[in-house]
Amino acid sequence: MLHRAQRRPQFFYTTAPLPCPYLAGRTERKIVTELSGPEGEALHDRLSRAGFRRSHNIAYAPVCPGCQACVPIRIVVDAFQPNRTQRRILRANAGLTAHEVPARATAEQFALFQRYQRARHGDGDMAAMGFYDYRAMVEDTPITTVMIEFREAPDRLVGACLTDWLGDGLSAVYSFFDPDLAARSLGTHAILHLVERARALGLPFVYLGYWVPESAKMAYKASFQPSEILAHGTWRRLTDGKPPTTVLLPESVG
Repeated sequence: MLHRAQRRPQFFYTTAPLPCPYLAGRTERKIVTELSGPEGEALHDRLSRAGFRRSHNIAYAPVCPGCQACVPIRIVVDAFQPNRTQRRILRANAGLTAHEVPARATAEQFALFQRYQRARHGDGDMAAMGFYDYRAMVEDTPITTVMIEFREAPDRLVGACLTDWLGDGLSAVYSFFDPDLAARSLGTHAILHLVERARALGLPFVYLGYWVPESAKMAYKASFQPSEILAHGTWRRLTDGKPPTTVLLPESVG
């Protein structure tokens, strides 16, 4: 007699309220679940399509009472064409080379990460991260993850993008760059590289996390067109650059 192994239940939890990192005066809460075991990668795929993001071995999504400012967004790779500004950024960074390396923290990466945090997010929690915190952010992943390093001749690290591989795309987890080169828009360059890498791999999407139109730091994500946003439980094309009135996650992600 055959016995099929029981699939263990997946538990979801809601975090305590904290100050919103994007919009002053608002409160943030998240729904979270652990990604682990042999089904962790498949679960991450399903949750990503449902608007979740990954941090370490946790998948999370915002469930903030009375606020739906965070809109899941992904670039449609096959239809994407860089606009005039993005073409200028590509030309400005034509001398960079991109290297996909294992998700392993290095002292070189961490030094650049520290400079970036202190220059761009000095008042944030990540600015106080030590090397072991950084290593956990990079290496504590239960799924297929790489670090894409951007280097300038002769071999100078100027940017990096921690990237998850999904069944239907690439997901930009976190990127950082040399703050002295801010005028070259290396963050945008990293996203443009992910689009071309996904195109070469035959993957249809690049996931950018949450678009927050009301936040100056997060509004830029809508400039990558065409893109799709998750609204009313369905991914739909963003055509007018305006957020939907309501954003809901699907009732089931199983």
